[in-house]
Formats: sequence, structure tokens, C-alpha cells
Amino acid sequence: MDNNTHLGDLAVGCTGRVVGYDKSARSYKAKLLAMGLTPGTEFSVIRRAPLGDPIEIQVRGFKLSLRKDEANALFVTSNN
Repeated sequence: MDNNTHLGDLAVGCTGRVVGYDKSARSYKAKLLAMGLTPGTEFSVIRRAPLGDPIEIQVRGFKLSLRKDEANALFVTSNN
């Protein structure tokens, strides 16, 4: 079953797809789009720092580290 959540809420090993952006995080939207996190993009959560910040994802063939605020600006659908 698919469900929408923030990227920052996913556990290590989860895969998902970007579905949108939090309207209150406008400052991050352009940055995330420039990094290739466009709606429909698939990713997987590779690892998370011990305190949860940053989170590393595999997207479009490369690894990307995002701060907690950046990860919470993304709405995603979990495949797990």
C-alpha cells in the first residue's frame, strides 16, 4: 500500500517516489529541483546519521545527502 509522507520520515532501506513539496519550504524547492528531485523521481534511503541529520539517498545514479529540513520539504510516496 502506498502512503504519502515526508522524506525525513522514511527508514533506511525504504524506496519511494517524489510527489511534491511542502508549501512552507519555498526556500528549498529550487535547490531540490536543481539536485534532480523532481516529482516522479524514484530514490532509496541509503543511510542516516546517528542523530538523524543528514540523511543520504540514492537518486538518479548518485548519492545525495540532505539536511533534515530539506528532507522534510519533500512529500514522497513510500514503496515499502
